[in-house]
Amino acid sequence: MDLKVLFTTFGMIFLAELGDKTQLATFLFAADSKSRISVFLGSSMALVLTSLLAVVLGGFLSKWVPTAYIKTVAGAIFIMLGLWMLLFQSGK
Repeated sequence: MDLKVLFTTFGMIFLAELGDKTQLATFLFAADSKSRISVFLGSSMALVLTSLLAVVLGGFLSKWVPTAYIKTVAGAIFIMLGLWMLLFQSGK
């Protein structure tokens, strides 16, 4: 196991997830529920499953597509989504 990759991945995902929509949704579910352990387990399982899908699909895709292309496309998608959110804000 590569500890440098482990801790780098942990740190980046942890920082990226702070204050995002998933965390806010989990916050609201916990505030509205009497069974906080169910909210914790449900949100944890969802994050683990989405992470598993990302690792499997990323590993599969990287066999045929160079990593530089994957990074470029991912960056372009993030930029497009950011622009979309800025241009098409709800309530305006």
